[in-house]
Amino acid sequence: MMTGAKILVGVVGVGYLGKFHAEKYAASNKATLVGVVDVNEERALEIAKNLRTQALTDYRQLFGQVQCVSIAVPTQLHYRIARDFLEAGVDVLVEKPLTPDIAEARDLVDLAQAKQRILQVGHLERFNPAIRRLESVIKEPKFVECHRLAPFVDRGTDVDVVLDLMIHDIDVIASLVRSPVKRVEAVGVPVLTDKPDIANARIAFADGCIANVTSSRVSMKRERKVRFFQPDAYISIDYDQRRAQIFHKPPPGAGWLDIRGENIEIKEGDALADEIDSFLNCVRTRALPLVSGLEGLRALEIASMISSQL
Repeated sequence: MMTGAKILVGVVGVGYLGKFHAEKYAASNKATLVGVVDVNEERALEIAKNLRTQALTDYRQLFGQVQCVSIAVPTQLHYRIARDFLEAGVDVLVEKPLTPDIAEARDLVDLAQAKQRILQVGHLERFNPAIRRLESVIKEPKFVECHRLAPFVDRGTDVDVVLDLMIHDIDVIASLVRSPVKRVEAVGVPVLTDKPDIANARIAFADGCIANVTSSRVSMKRERKVRFFQPDAYISIDYDQRRAQIFHKPPPGAGWLDIRGENIEIKEGDALADEIDSFLNCVRTRALPLVSGLEGLRALEIASMISSQL
């Protein structure tokens, strides 16, 4: 176990999201940002200058210099780059989805285990203050409904809307239901790209829970809501408004007028800073990440079941 000294870290891919990773590491009192890597040398130089670190164009230049890395490159490159770092004995935080291919994802999980390396997947909603605040209240849900709608942007269009957006909700649901998937029904259509840009999936779990999940990257407005229906309560979370409502089922013998509701204001948080801080703690203590490679693999397996029907 490492103690004391700051953890040496690099960021591979400093586009829109990777830039934020680099900024969080640079601001952390647990890490030293050794360097940022991007095939766009001008971009690498710009970010490196702002964060007072070195700019690189070949990620292999980080081998031997860092203990861990964040990988925020296009999804198609996740496998090769993550595999190279794991082989080199470096702990990895790779953005979601883990890979676009299940066989590749399984290989990364197996390799991380064989090399005794940390492999964490960047499913950011797990660190959302609303989910962290209410995960202890959500127990044995029987029906889940999710809406994740966003205006169109060019980022993420190398994959369909399931791997781009819906996988966030798939991962959260899978972490709370903890039951094998029994059946999936899905529909989706391309609108602005050659891949499905809007999709709806109905996921049936072996324990009887049904999840109805809708994702769109071609909406006029942004919306991120999830509702849980369970034997003792109805729970509604609005991620963007940072609000939640819980309606508790009345005790036996009470009338429906005795339904008790409570509004919960979710304090503003920084999910990415929390995710990176958690990753650094795992690197130091060798603890299992909140979103391990296995968790990322499970989300990918469900997402692939959905995508195969679109």
